[in-house]
Amino acid sequence: MNTKKLKIEQLDNKFNLLSPLRSMTISDEGWIKTIRTSIGMSFSQFGKKLGITPQSAKAIETREACGSITLKSLDAAARALDMKLVYAIVPIEGSLSDLIEEKAKEKASEIISRTSHNMLLEDQENDSKRLQNEFEETVAELKREVPKYLWD
Repeated sequence: MNTKKLKIEQLDNKFNLLSPLRSMTISDEGWIKTIRTSIGMSFSQFGKKLGITPQSAKAIETREACGSITLKSLDAAARALDMKLVYAIVPIEGSLSDLIEEKAKEKASEIISRTSHNMLLEDQENDSKRLQNEFEETVAELKREVPKYLWD
């Protein structure tokens, strides 16, 4: 098994564990405020654990809620709440293998269409069965190789 395929399979296994998180939502106020208020921690207590003023603690919550917080600040806030930051990027739908297959089909379609058009201009048109076979072979090759141009 090639290294690239093994890495993709390993990532897909991790993504499978994380897939229930795709549908998880958090309120507009963000994780920090939701957790802090749920456990009854004041801004003063939160700020003290972070070594900052209550106003700065409020600013951290505000930055998280508007999406401008840094991972470093989010990690520090999580630790101040006796929590752990878990950071992940997961496919919007399906698996990484599914994403690669979709991109491979799109690219194969472009390649076959371009080749078929050139052959037609040269009066060497292929039949639909041959084109379908070529499409499937191209998809398989693209999935196996996952070339950089797949993402163009």
